[in-house]
Amino acid sequence: MIRHALLIAPLALLCMAAAPAPKAPPAKPVAKPVATKPASPKPATPKPASAVTAKGAFDVQNPQGLMDILGQAGAKVQTRARDGDSVFVAVTSTTANFSMQFAGCNPQGRACRAVLLDAAMDRSSVTGAQINAFNQTSVMCRIYQDRGATQHVVYSAMLFQTMNRDDAATHLQAWQGCLVDAHDFLKDPVGYLANAA
Repeated sequence: MIRHALLIAPLALLCMAAAPAPKAPPAKPVAKPVATKPASPKPATPKPASAVTAKGAFDVQNPQGLMDILGQAGAKVQTRARDGDSVFVAVTSTTANFSMQFAGCNPQGRACRAVLLDAAMDRSSVTGAQINAFNQTSVMCRIYQDRGATQHVVYSAMLFQTMNRDDAATHLQAWQGCLVDAHDFLKDPVGYLANAA
């Protein structure tokens, strides 16, 4: 019995001495991940990506969105007035001068729900019946005559948060088409309507 106790005692001492050795290596790997965590802020280079996203974000419901597109095309754009939930913008370019009225905007002049583009045209001897006929042949454009007998061509669009820059550019292209059609119609209403029928 004593021999066994004597044999067990050295074995127990060996086990105890050997036990701390395996514990030391696991302590080192714990220190390594702590050392690698400070390195993780370096891969926080998604800032350029988020800046690109923020920079590339387009908000058609903010009047500045359409104003920027027109400005990049060479037009001079300027906010003219704000009245209630509307923002009025004057646009001057080599091809046409017109106004934009953003409607249904919040108190900050953002989150607008619609836009109306309006251009006064050169006076024409067009009749009311001819204007009505033009309006019946056009899908997107409308012409009306104001109290001063000046004809205006107008185009309107609903504005949604889901619209992107290409959508907005498409509306401006449609507006350019309205300006061309209205000019051609007012120059020769009879000929225009004969071809439109």
